[in-house]
Amino acid sequence: MTGTTRSSAGLDPRRRRLLFRAWHRGTREMDLLMGRFADALLPEMSEEEVDAFEILIEIEDPDLLAWVNARAAPPPFDTPMFQRFCRFHLSGEGLPEI
Repeated sequence: MTGTTRSSAGLDPRRRRLLFRAWHRGTREMDLLMGRFADALLPEMSEEEVDAFEILIEIEDPDLLAWVNARAAPPPFDTPMFQRFCRFHLSGEGLPEI
């Protein structure tokens, strides 16, 4: 069970692959962070945003988690997509409804 609330039906192959990868990162914490972000925003992303998301998804879990949780200074990689990812989780948008 992945935790995804979104079906990949209707997504192009590139977005389907990214959605799967977002939910299968290697650590459960990053599966939840990256997966919820992808569920919510990936279908509406422009091609340029998808390009940026592909770069973001390649970052190692421990590094990305430390940057998102502000346990380490953001990298030179501090891009608009990284900022959007952080805002998404800090705003609570990435939390499941209870």
